[in-house]
Amino acid sequence: MPPLIESQVHTSLRAYLRQQGDYSWPHHLTMARLVARALRLGRSALMQTSTSPPVYALSYLTPALLWQGAVVLVIPTLWQEPWGKKVIPQLQVALGTNKEVLVSDRVPSEDFTGVLITSPQNWLSDRLNTITNLAANPNASLKANLGANPEAKFPPGIPTLIDGADDLEPWARECLTQTMPPEDWDQLMAHYPQQREIIRDVKIKLTKSFFDRPPNPYGCCLLDTSEQEVIHNLGSKLADKFVDQPLDQPVDQPVDQLTNKPEFLASNLGQFSQQLAQASAQILWAGVDRQQGYFTLHRTPAEVATSLSKVWQQQPVVFMGRAMDLAVEATVYRQNVGLGGLTCLKFPPDPQTEMIQLYLPDRLPLPNTPQFQAALQQQVMDLLTISRSDTGCIVILVEDSPLKQQTAAVMAGEFGSRVQMEVITPNPAPILVTGWQFWREFHHQFPAPKLLIMATLPIPSLENPLVAGQVAYYKQQRLDWFRLYLLPTALRELQSAIAPARRHQGVVAMLDSRVNHRSYGQQVLTALSPFAKINYLDPRLWELLS
Repeated sequence: MPPLIESQVHTSLRAYLRQQGDYSWPHHLTMARLVARALRLGRSALMQTSTSPPVYALSYLTPALLWQGAVVLVIPTLWQEPWGKKVIPQLQVALGTNKEVLVSDRVPSEDFTGVLITSPQNWLSDRLNTITNLAANPNASLKANLGANPEAKFPPGIPTLIDGADDLEPWARECLTQTMPPEDWDQLMAHYPQQREIIRDVKIKLTKSFFDRPPNPYGCCLLDTSEQEVIHNLGSKLADKFVDQPLDQPVDQPVDQLTNKPEFLASNLGQFSQQLAQASAQILWAGVDRQQGYFTLHRTPAEVATSLSKVWQQQPVVFMGRAMDLAVEATVYRQNVGLGGLTCLKFPPDPQTEMIQLYLPDRLPLPNTPQFQAALQQQVMDLLTISRSDTGCIVILVEDSPLKQQTAAVMAGEFGSRVQMEVITPNPAPILVTGWQFWREFHHQFPAPKLLIMATLPIPSLENPLVAGQVAYYKQQRLDWFRLYLLPTALRELQSAIAPARRHQGVVAMLDSRVNHRSYGQQVLTALSPFAKINYLDPRLWELLS
C-alpha cells in the first residue's frame, strides 16, 4: 500500500529544508501535512500564517506537486512569475517530480492533472458567473449546472488553494460590482434614437447633481433617493421598449458578457435602484472624475457571503493568508465570506525572530482633536532624530491626505530629498511618507523598515462614501458594524503593514492614543503581538538594533 500523501509530503519537505538549510519558519511541516490532508480527504481548511507568502509557500507547493491529481493554485499576480519560473522548478528537481505547471485563466482539458496557477479575480469571476447561471436556471441542480456549463473555465471538484485569502472579501465584492461607464450613455442614445433627448437630459441632470456635491479625496459619492429615482424611471421607460423582444444571446450567458448589450444597459439602469430598494444589500454609487467631467455608475453588493457560500460547494478549498481574524476559528471572517465549519489553524509569529519593539506613548492628543497634528509632527521628528535616520528605511503611515502632505513637507525641510511621498525610489534608505493603500501594494519594493510610524489606526473612514454605505447596510440589518466590519478590516491592515518590520525586529511607533483609551485597544495589542513595549523615547533602543 502506498504511503499516505501526508507522510510523503512530510518526508520530502523535511529533506528539502535540510538540504537548503532553511529553518526560518518553524511551521513548514505542520502546514504541509494539513494541506496534504485537505487534498486527500477533499475537505476545506483555513490557515492563518502570521507571515508573508514567500515564507510559507513551500508548505502548500510541496503537497500540490506531490498530489496525483489536478490542483488549482489561486495567487495574486505579484507571486505568479516567481512561483512559476523559480520556486516551483527548483522544488520539482528536489522532489523528483515532473508535474505540469501552467499559468492560465482556465483548465486546459478534462484530463489535466497538473498545477494550474491563476489570479483571484479570474477564478472568482468564473465561479461567481457559474452561480449566476444557476440562478438563471433554478430547476437544474448545482452539480448538473457545473458539469454542463461550457463557459466554465474550471471544472467542478478540483482542489483549490487560495493564497492571500485575507483579501477574499474585497476581491469578491470587486467581481460582483456592476458598472455603467460613461460611453454606455452614447450606446443607449444610439440604440434608442427616439428617446435620445430623454437620455441626454437624465445624463446632464445626474452630472450636475454629482458635480454640485463637495469634492472628496475618494472621488466617489453615494446616490441619494432623487438620483436613484431618476435612474430607475429612465430604466423602466427603456425596458418597456424591448420587453417583448428576445435577446440575441442565450439567457444563461455570464453577466459580464451581457453588459455591452444596449438592452442590458437599459435594464441595468432600472435594476440599479430597484434591487437597492428591494434587497437593501446593494450600494449604489458613482465614481466622479472632475477633471474629465464624467461619472461612472456602480452597483456593489453590501455583503458577499450569500454569493460566496455557493462557490464553496463547488470544490474543496484551502484558504491561506497572513491574518484573516484574531480568533483561531476565524468566526467573523468566515461569517463575512460565507464559510461554514471547517478545519482552522493559526500559526503565531515566532517571538524569537519576529518580535517588534512597540513604541506606544501615553498622553498624545486623540486624532480627532486640533492638537493632534502638531503632536504628531513633533513625535515623528523626535523619532527620526534619535533613530539615527541616516541609515535604513523609515516609513511614516498617514492616511489623511492634507496631514500626509503637511507631514512630508515638514520632514523634507529637515531631512531633504530622502523624504518621498508615495514614490518608489532607488534610495536604499528612504523616508517614505505614505497612506495605507500605497504601502500595502508596494511594500515589497522597499527594504524592510527599521522604523515604521503609524499616525492613526487604519480604521476605515466614514467620510469615504463606500465605507458609509457599508456601515448603513450593517445598521439596517441591526448588526454590530464596528465589530463585524470596521475593526476586523483595521486589524488585518495593521498586521499586514507591520509584517515587513518583523523581519528585522524593527521599531513600530503607534501614535494613536485610542489604543490606550478605547475598549478595543486590547484587540489592537493582540494583533501587534509579539512585541516589547516602551512608552518613552530611548536612543539605546536603536543601539541594540544596530
